[in-house]
Amino acid sequence: MNAPRIAVAGATGRMGRMLIEAALADGSATLAGAFDRPGAPFIGRDAGELLGAPCGVAIVDDARVAIAAADCVIDFTRPEGTLAHLALARELGKAAVIGTTGFSAAQKAEIAEAARDIPVVFAPNMAVGVNAVFRLLEVAARILNEGYDVEIIEAHHRHKVDAPSGTALRMGEVVAHELGRDLDACAIYGREGVTGERKAETIGFSTIRGGDVVGDHTVLFAGTGERIEITHKSGSRMPYALGALRAARFLAGRAQGLFDMQDVLGLR
Repeated sequence: MNAPRIAVAGATGRMGRMLIEAALADGSATLAGAFDRPGAPFIGRDAGELLGAPCGVAIVDDARVAIAAADCVIDFTRPEGTLAHLALARELGKAAVIGTTGFSAAQKAEIAEAARDIPVVFAPNMAVGVNAVFRLLEVAARILNEGYDVEIIEAHHRHKVDAPSGTALRMGEVVAHELGRDLDACAIYGREGVTGERKAETIGFSTIRGGDVVGDHTVLFAGTGERIEITHKSGSRMPYALGALRAARFLAGRAQGLFDMQDVLGLR
């Protein structure tokens, strides 16, 4: 199979630069386009200059031009921008890999609607290790289904704008499903003051924001006399980038459909 041609959204941002670095170094995908919002730094410059190695692909401020040159757009930007780029991909008949988080239920429905016409991988976390953790949580929740309180703790850098993280929410969804609970009904997203005794059926979320933390997630099962913790820590954004490239390869040759990283990794 030929390496898919990819276009990177938000090319001048932290994740965009990592995607460009991964594409240029990995060889399993070809960088065909790079774009960012008008007025962003480095517009008109070679995308490889961000890494000290020019590659012949200019960063443009016209998403249509960049996406048209590729087979697949990879997007880790913001929900509104991602949906605009997805609409272009749908119009142009291109695949999409979406790692953006913070979507509303209505926005997620828009993604599902687009996937009726084009192939889409939409996942809260592209890292292979995190998706292994999702599977471990399924097993743990089935075993620890009585007498254990569940708390989810996540930490990210000071620039992250949504909370809890999409990964933390997905962890909560996985555990709640295995326990036969509705996360919307049982989630507790903060505690302050005299809260009363903890209700056994709740799933708590704690959010930390600070510094340059890439992403730490822990699911705590707290029972009587013991605690089980399942933790994933990201030391860089490279695992997300490599997972996104793997997702782009997975979509090559597919006509339409909505997938996630469990599909990409053959875990479903």
